[in-house]
Amino acid sequence: MTPSPTLPKFRQRLILAVLMACSLLIWLDNTVLSTTLETLADPVRGLGADPGQLQWATGAYTLAFATLMFTAGALGDRFGHRTVFAGGLVVFAGSSLWAAWAGDAGQLIAARAAMGVGSALITPAMLAILMWTFTGPARASAIGIFSTSAGVGMAAGPVLAGLLLSHFWWGSVFLINVPVAVSALFGLTVLVPNFRSPTPRPLDPAGMALSITGLVALSYGLIRAGQEVVWNRGDVWGPIVAGLVLLTVFVLVELRVKAPGFDPRLLLHRTFGGGNAALGLLLFSVAAITFYNAFYLQGALGFSPMKAGLADVPTAFGALAGAPLASRLVRRLSLRSVTVPALVVAALSMGGYGFLGLHTPLLWIEILLGVQGLSIGMVIGPVTAALIGDLPLDQAGAGSAVTNTVRQTGSVIGIAVGGTIMSIMYRRAIEPALEGAPGPVQDLARVSAEQARHVAAAGARPALAQAADDAFLHAMHVGAGWIAAAALLGAAVLLLALPAAGRRTAAEPASASARKPAPAPAPSPEHPYGPSAAEGCPRDAC
Repeated sequence: MTPSPTLPKFRQRLILAVLMACSLLIWLDNTVLSTTLETLADPVRGLGADPGQLQWATGAYTLAFATLMFTAGALGDRFGHRTVFAGGLVVFAGSSLWAAWAGDAGQLIAARAAMGVGSALITPAMLAILMWTFTGPARASAIGIFSTSAGVGMAAGPVLAGLLLSHFWWGSVFLINVPVAVSALFGLTVLVPNFRSPTPRPLDPAGMALSITGLVALSYGLIRAGQEVVWNRGDVWGPIVAGLVLLTVFVLVELRVKAPGFDPRLLLHRTFGGGNAALGLLLFSVAAITFYNAFYLQGALGFSPMKAGLADVPTAFGALAGAPLASRLVRRLSLRSVTVPALVVAALSMGGYGFLGLHTPLLWIEILLGVQGLSIGMVIGPVTAALIGDLPLDQAGAGSAVTNTVRQTGSVIGIAVGGTIMSIMYRRAIEPALEGAPGPVQDLARVSAEQARHVAAAGARPALAQAADDAFLHAMHVGAGWIAAAALLGAAVLLLALPAAGRRTAAEPASASARKPAPAPAPSPEHPYGPSAAEGCPRDAC
C-alpha cells in the first residue's frame, strides 16, 4: 500500500466533519422517504401515486445504488476519490431539486433513481477518503465518530420529515438536501486531497449493464403482477423471465472476468454464501415491512406525519443498541448462538404486524418496533463483520462488494414483492364493498386504500372508508405472514451457514499471526442496522 500523506490534525478533523455531514445527508434522505409515502399517495396533498409507483419511488434509489456502487469504487481508484465524490454531490443535489418539484410520480421515480446514482458515487469515495485520511489508532477513533452519523440520521430523519410535512409541501423533504450538499462540496474542494489507488481496479461495464437491466426487468414484472388481475399476461411474466435470464448471464459473465466487480465464486464458501443469503432474506423482509409500516401508521391509524415520525424512533434506537449488545454477547457465547435467535425474534416481530389493528394501543406498537429494531441490529452488524473477516485479506474488497450487492438486491425485491402482495390482497378484500358504487368510484377505490379514503371523503361514503381500512389491514396481515416466513427462512439458512461454537471455518487461518486484523468497517448509509465494509476503500486498507 502507498502510505497516505500525513495531514495536520486540525485538517483531519475538518475532513471528518465534512464526511459526517455527507453521511448524515444520505441517512436523512433514506429515512425521510418512508414518512413521506402516505402523503405522496394522497391525491390532494401529494401526487396521488398508486402502490406500484411508490414501490418504484423507493426501489429505484436502492436499485441504482446496488448496481453502481462497486463500479463507483473503481472509478475513484482511477480518477481520484475526491473527483468522484464531488460528482456524486452534484448529482445528488441536482436530483433532489428535481424530486422536490416533480410534477408526477414518473418524474419522482426518475429523480429518485438519479439520487441513487449520486449516493452510489458518494458512499465508496466517502469511505475511501476516511481510510486514506486517518492511519493507525486514529483511524479506529475516526470510524467510531463517523458511525454516530448513522444514529443521528436514523433517529432524526422521520421526525424531521414529520416536522417539514406539517408545515410545508412534500417536496421540502428533498429540498433540504441541497444546502447541505453545496456546503459539503465546498469543504470537499478546499480540504480533501484527491486520493487515488496506485493500482486501479478495472471497470466492469458488461457486469454493470447486465445487473441493472436484470434487476429492473425483474422488479418491473413483480410490481406489475400486483397491478393486474390476471397473471398470465406477457407484460407480467415476460419481464420476470427476462430479468432472471439477464441476472443468470450476469453471473456467468462475472465468472469469466479476470477482476469482476461482483465475484460469484465467493458465494461458494458455506459461511460467506449462506450468511449473505440470510442477510439478503432479512433485508428483503425489512424493506417490505417498512413499506407496510408507513401506510399503517399514517393511513389506517390516521397519524400525522410528525406523530408517525416519532412513533418510528424506537426502531432506530433499538437498532443502535442491537449491534454493540450483540458484539458483547458474541465474545461470551458464539456468533451463531447470538444471531440466529435474534433473527428468529426479528421474524416474529414482523409477523406481529398480523395482529395489529385500528385500535391497537400505541404502547404495544412501540414495543413491537423497538424489539424489531433491536433484534435486526443484533444480526446485521455482527454477521456482516464476520463474513468479511472470514475472507482472506486480499479478497475483503471483493467480498464487501458481494455483500453489499446481495443486501441491496434483497431490499429491492422485498419492496417489489411486499408491495405486490399488499396490492393483490387489498384489491380482493375491497371488492365486495364496491358493489353498487359508480364505476369511477370503483376504479379509484381499487387502486389503493388512500384513493378509497379520498373518494369516500369527497362523496360522503363513510362505509367505503371503513371498508378500505379493513381491506388494508387484511392485506397487511397476509403480507406480514409471508414476510415473517422469509425472515425465518433466513434464520434457518444462517443456522446452517455459521459454524458451531469453537469451530473454525475453512477460510479462517490456522493461527492468528497468519493474518493481520483489518480496521473495523464503517457503517454504510444504505445499511441502517449495522456496519458494512462497503466497497470503495483502497483494497489493501479495507
